Amino acid sequence: MTREQLTYLVFGIILVSALAIDLGLLSKKNTTISLKKALWQTGFWVLLGIGFFVFLWFENGRTVAIEYLSAYLMEWSLSIDNIFVFILIFSFFRIKDQYDARILLIGILMAVVLRILFIAVGIELVERFHWLLYVFGGILVVTGARMFFTKHDEEQDVSSNKIYQLLLRFLPVKTDYTGPKMTISVDGKRYFTNMFLVIIVIATTDILFALDSIPAVFAISQRRLVVYTSNIFAVLGLRSLFFLLKNAVDKFDYLPQGIAVVLVFVGLKMFAELIGVHIPIYVSLIVICLCISFAIVYSINRSKKDHPRIQP
Repeated sequence: MTREQLTYLVFGIILVSALAIDLGLLSKKNTTISLKKALWQTGFWVLLGIGFFVFLWFENGRTVAIEYLSAYLMEWSLSIDNIFVFILIFSFFRIKDQYDARILLIGILMAVVLRILFIAVGIELVERFHWLLYVFGGILVVTGARMFFTKHDEEQDVSSNKIYQLLLRFLPVKTDYTGPKMTISVDGKRYFTNMFLVIIVIATTDILFALDSIPAVFAISQRRLVVYTSNIFAVLGLRSLFFLLKNAVDKFDYLPQGIAVVLVFVGLKMFAELIGVHIPIYVSLIVICLCISFAIVYSINRSKKDHPRIQP
């Protein structure tokens, strides 16, 4: 067994065990996730991600480990921004709190499968057409610039979502039903419900996010091992992160700007390789950490100044 095969085996064992613990011990069906439980679950997934970094360092070497950590932090920070869109989607569909965990679980597992397919196709295309990396770089620069200058308070209109409109057009839907079933029967006719709609919208929305995040991780590494593991660890931590950030949307107003700077940086890093300028992976790691940390701290400080606590 090669080092890479052993690493995949360890990753698979960790993943199956973690899902069993998360779903079997930390989560119960149709229950509301408290802030305390969300904090524990988020810490659980983050520690797993960092623990896998340590394993990679000893098993596959420093370079692979730092590439993984950089990619993981990139995907994790992008996930935080995605969470805010998920919160808006849940609000639009009037989903009851006790069903949030179930919907996120199904939607995120669908997203993991779809991302694996996307990554497999992406790696195959990059290996055959190396110039695609520079297309990815251009996408990241444009996306980052657009994100930096977009106002955070410009809420997205879920009703204009193309997938949502297609579902309403071609499927019989009962939008006034807010229970746990995906389909219901009314007067002998079968209807889809908001539960079904929100799962599809969540999964397809994550695919759109993947159009930015997967090129971003390719900018850091083209190793299959790094791309797959960093993406899956970050995506599986989305569910607990959702509940942790659900009531803190207004405290991260400047996070998109921090992410935007990172996207522009990794995009330009791709173009730098074209002219023979190699930027060490640890520099990418430092830039990612500094940008995201500064954006979070600055957002929290601004939030405190804009919304000071009222003394009793």
